[in-house]
Amino acid sequence: MGEIDFANIFRDFKDIIDIAVVSFVLYKLIMMIRGTRAVQLLQGIIIIIIATALSSQLELRAFNWLLDMTLTTFFFAIPVVFQPELRRALEQLGRGSFFRRSNQDVTMMDRSINEIVKAATSLAKNKIGGLVVIEGASGLNDFTEAGTRLGSDISSELLINIFIPNTPLHDGAVIIRRDKILAAACYLPLSENPFISKALGTRHRAGIGISENSDAMAVIISEETGQISIAKNGQLYKDLDEKSLRDKLTKHMVVKKIKTSFWPRRSAKNG
Repeated sequence: MGEIDFANIFRDFKDIIDIAVVSFVLYKLIMMIRGTRAVQLLQGIIIIIIATALSSQLELRAFNWLLDMTLTTFFFAIPVVFQPELRRALEQLGRGSFFRRSNQDVTMMDRSINEIVKAATSLAKNKIGGLVVIEGASGLNDFTEAGTRLGSDISSELLINIFIPNTPLHDGAVIIRRDKILAAACYLPLSENPFISKALGTRHRAGIGISENSDAMAVIISEETGQISIAKNGQLYKDLDEKSLRDKLTKHMVVKKIKTSFWPRRSAKNG
């Protein structure tokens, strides 16, 4: 039998670690830009790269030169175009959260859900319109940056006060991430679905629109009827009671977070 080549084995092992680290970093970067306009820009760059490679193979010199110049311009523009995403990545790296497990503390999320339910039921009782968007895995930074940044803890009192008519922040949506109110007075894309009832106003169309463009969930309180609705995946669930609202929020904010965690917890053994 031949001798084992430990040098080659060690080199192969280092290559595996190298690939795993690069894959993990790319995964985290993709998760940060999901749901933002940066994804569309990245798709455009990929298309140009593929077109450049094809034009080189087909020897389309003029077209290849044009695409090369376009790519060069893009690479110089990347720090400007992706500035919000790059800033967020550096902030997470500085806080040590870039490599941290993504599981949410269930107690913390339950508290957030309780505050949202309390605010929604109070607004509905008083027929005060409201639109609260709870972020999913997709980022909503494009919309929070256009609103008024808050970064405050979730509380029912704050949510209610935001939507009091004729106050500075009442017009627009509140966006929530985990246990924080990121921003208020955010303007969302309106759904262009032609099958949506004409009776639904701008607030409902905005809630459906954000659920069509991301995996976020929107809680909508009608000022005309006092009904609570939820928009999810482009679908509208109307006239929810407190229990139904709590169940849907729990499924979105707690159950889904645990299932989609990059480092899933091991379930406890029965016995």
